[in-house]
Amino acid sequence: MSSVPQNKVELMSAISDIFEKLQRDINGIPVEFSRICEIEGNVKGTKISVCDTLAYLTGWGKLVLFWYEEKAAARVVTFPADGFKWNQLGLLAQHFQHEYRDWSFHALQQELLVTTQSIITLIKSLDNSELYEQAWYEKWTLGRMIQFNTSSPMKNVRTKIRRFKKVNKLR
Repeated sequence: MSSVPQNKVELMSAISDIFEKLQRDINGIPVEFSRICEIEGNVKGTKISVCDTLAYLTGWGKLVLFWYEEKAAARVVTFPADGFKWNQLGLLAQHFQHEYRDWSFHALQQELLVTTQSIITLIKSLDNSELYEQAWYEKWTLGRMIQFNTSSPMKNVRTKIRRFKKVNKLR
């Protein structure tokens, strides 16, 4: 399989595989380490926590679901989100982190699980043509937009989580 999913089966596999690996890594982190800000943030020069990374991934996953629901209902969608432009993704990441700042480590893990399962369910409900054979947002297919905002950031976050675990001797 190429590193970029080219069809429905590869997309589901990419998301499921990286999510399972990320979940294993996160499950090895004690709750008392979950709010330590030692992970490179999405805004240059910032440090975030494991909980913040979960908020970031959940925020993007929920945004993907929102985009789909709004477009399916023929409503106008502001990309990437109301109040944010594509060159403000660091600020959007901070918005997600702020939105979930009071959630427990366990609740964030659960929310990411439910969100990821909802994305897989959405993908299963669509055919390959809907996902990969037509532009959905500008030149991008729906499958690509889902991948850009799920499996790709999950891979990036997993690298950061593994580095955090190594530094904190949590292997």
